[in-house]
Amino acid sequence: MARHLNRLGHAVGRRRVRRLMAKMGLAPIYQRPRTSDPHPEHRIYPYLLRDLEITRPGHVWCADITYLPMRRGFLYLVAIMDWASRKVLAWRLSNTMDAAFCVDALKETLTRFGKPEIFNTDQGSQFTSADFTDVLRDAEVRISMDGRGRWMDNVFIERLWRSLKYECVYLNAFETGSELRTGPGRWISYYNGQRPHSSLGGRTPDEVYGKAGATPYPGHAPDMALTRMAA
Repeated sequence: MARHLNRLGHAVGRRRVRRLMAKMGLAPIYQRPRTSDPHPEHRIYPYLLRDLEITRPGHVWCADITYLPMRRGFLYLVAIMDWASRKVLAWRLSNTMDAAFCVDALKETLTRFGKPEIFNTDQGSQFTSADFTDVLRDAEVRISMDGRGRWMDNVFIERLWRSLKYECVYLNAFETGSELRTGPGRWISYYNGQRPHSSLGGRTPDEVYGKAGATPYPGHAPDMALTRMAA
């Protein structure tokens, strides 16, 4: 920003720009809180998806945590996704990073959809905790974990975060936690039931998962940032 202003003829340095941006409440959009810190005493499981062909729903589920900013502060979001269909099976918001909200989402998913063969996560302490892994082991689900720093090992849910933030969260300055639950909740319903995916042959995640008769998205699609194309 300092270099940009200098090119426009304003003699300002980085410190002044930083001070003025803080005074105006301006900040760049980037991930601040760390959501994948490992725990040194938790067991790490091997990555099971390398060279594995995943073509059917229910074969592999994955989960991840991200943060969602509000006008003041942020909340943490966990989502569980079916790898083959990209369907978001369950999600939870929390203002803390303990494992409880992840375990709640996992139990709901197992109750509603049965169990997968493999469950893949990163090495975050919530997913390596005994509270989380014991639920999977009791259900006889094979546990898989990404390599350290290898976000590509869980690429589909990373793409979900990007779409959710740029199409919903960043376009709406949510004030409260209840607003943040409603907005992304509507977007996820739209994503599952109404948004076609080119990688799925133009079908929606609900259709691929086998839920074509799911309740339609209520109303119009969420407002999205669109770029006007030149004629």
